[in-house]
Amino acid sequence: MKANILVVDDEKDILELVSYNLKKEGFGMSVSTDGEDALRRVKQEKYDLIILDLMLPGIQGMELCRMLKSSEDTSFVPIIMLTAKNEELDKVLGLEMGADDYITKPFSPRELIARVKAVLRRTHEKPLIDKTVKIGDLEINTDTYQVVKRGEQLRLSATEFKLLIYLMQRKGRVFNRNMLLDAVWKDEVFVEPRTVDVHIRRLRERIEDDPSQPVYIKTRRGLGYYMEGEL
Repeated sequence: MKANILVVDDEKDILELVSYNLKKEGFGMSVSTDGEDALRRVKQEKYDLIILDLMLPGIQGMELCRMLKSSEDTSFVPIIMLTAKNEELDKVLGLEMGADDYITKPFSPRELIARVKAVLRRTHEKPLIDKTVKIGDLEINTDTYQVVKRGEQLRLSATEFKLLIYLMQRKGRVFNRNMLLDAVWKDEVFVEPRTVDVHIRRLRERIEDDPSQPVYIKTRRGLGYYMEGEL
């Protein structure tokens, strides 16, 4: 069954372009033109993916992203952010708010569909490890995509979860940005290496007691990232 997607944008031309191409691929979809309406829709209906514009009337896209990712009911719904701005700061802020990917306007239908399929693939692929694995204070359930630390459930996006699992399966090995892009983001040709740094930082903020002094995900200067801790 094809995924159900919510597209949130106040530009009619963008909504028509996105709607046409998603329907052409067989996706189920709904549209919304402002943040308040989108929030209501997400509470009333289950979506597999949200395509969210940065600039919206009412609740801004960045704030709506933060709200959805901080809610237990919607934190695992992947979000692709749309932005007319091409500045690195906007992309980084969107990722730090919890977005799984971003597309800069104007974009091609090919890029849109490629990113949608890639994010959905990352969300639904199951890691090839036992259902429940413990490392240090972390308990990771790959059946429910849950990470629990000392009894408290942590909220990770699908990409953060896959990044954690990948590093955990290869504990002690060092991976640079390009290696992690190939492994976690796979064939997504539009993803920039800086995206890896943002997701590592977000992951540390969720699983580490002190992200500035990480216990689990460490950096080997000039080489890359690696996982440490006792299984």
